[in-house]
Amino acid sequence: MNVIASEGMKKRLTILGSTGSIGRQALDVVKSHPEKFVVEVLTANRNASLLIKQAIEFQPNAVVITEKQHYQQLKDALSAFPVKVFAGSEAMGQVVQMDTVDIVLSALVGFSGLLPTLEAIKAGKTIALANKETLVVAGDLVNDMAAKHGAPIIPVDSEHSAIFQCLMGEDPASIDKIFLTASGGPFRTYDAHQLRHVTHEQALNHPNWQMGNKITIDSASLMNKGLEVIEAKWLFGLHPSQIKVIIHPQSIIHSMVQFCDGSIKAQMGLPDMRTPIQYALNWPDRLPSSNAFLNFSEHPSLTFEKPTPHLFRNLQLAYEALEKGGNMCCTLNAANEIAVAAFLEGKCGFLQMSEVIEHCMNHSSFISKPTLDDYIQTDREARQLASSYLTL
Repeated sequence: MNVIASEGMKKRLTILGSTGSIGRQALDVVKSHPEKFVVEVLTANRNASLLIKQAIEFQPNAVVITEKQHYQQLKDALSAFPVKVFAGSEAMGQVVQMDTVDIVLSALVGFSGLLPTLEAIKAGKTIALANKETLVVAGDLVNDMAAKHGAPIIPVDSEHSAIFQCLMGEDPASIDKIFLTASGGPFRTYDAHQLRHVTHEQALNHPNWQMGNKITIDSASLMNKGLEVIEAKWLFGLHPSQIKVIIHPQSIIHSMVQFCDGSIKAQMGLPDMRTPIQYALNWPDRLPSSNAFLNFSEHPSLTFEKPTPHLFRNLQLAYEALEKGGNMCCTLNAANEIAVAAFLEGKCGFLQMSEVIEHCMNHSSFISKPTLDDYIQTDREARQLASSYLTL
């Protein structure tokens, strides 16, 4: 089992996906607290130019670029620095196991985060989990492996971080239900006619949060909230009926827990992902923050609404996949990744994304007790089904 750096020692970080939104904000946290953190490994998929800049600034032990065609560019640019350069997905799975790593921040997007996160879990590392798809796709497998290897999983998503914080010192058996809050995205007041004509430029304009393209589209379609429902089931050991979604346009309350006596705990703050990232990286202790603090006089009204599943079908599809279990959530995730990519490329309408996902759920092979190989095959099959449907 990995041993977290003792008091007075810096925590040594591997950031999977350092060039993405979460990765960049994690590096902001590191810069704010150089006395607490040191960067050991940085990885990126294809953004070699930004990875080079990050490597020069933070001087990690190693960097990994997944797409091998960028290896030489990275190698040449870092030749004057004491930074090891690797390429390929296998290398990513290897660097997370290094003895010099204490915490692995899994900030990759989509299914690509599963295998390297599993390798980090096998090595007993503490996992700061921002890649929700890891639990969406293979939550049972991930939890079993984390228990076997003694690898703590600390959620980074603002909603799950909120629930995690609300449960500190509480008996999990006393949970009645949890409420995952959602901003509702830019289209929460739209009707079906308006949604049919939504463009990806409109969908990328989130009212409260700054995120990468994929997660921003997921937020607009409420699929992000559906994935969070699935993730919450595995993180907190809840039945789907205990996980509720509520629209909270101000994004001040990040989520809530209702207990068996009717009491409710809520975690609140301004919408800034650096706060839950910092909490996860330095858990169980809190650190001072230079981020703006919540001033209630500037937010005199906090409102709540029910989601409209008949318009935002993805949320209901996520509940259906969770209820069916097996490999169905893996199918849902893979189909959604293809649908979102098509929407961003102008090859799929906003409402059509749900049609793609539902088609794949209805026509994919169902496996009640999947293995890792089954999940990999399911992901491949669902992507093929989704791509074929989009060409009809």
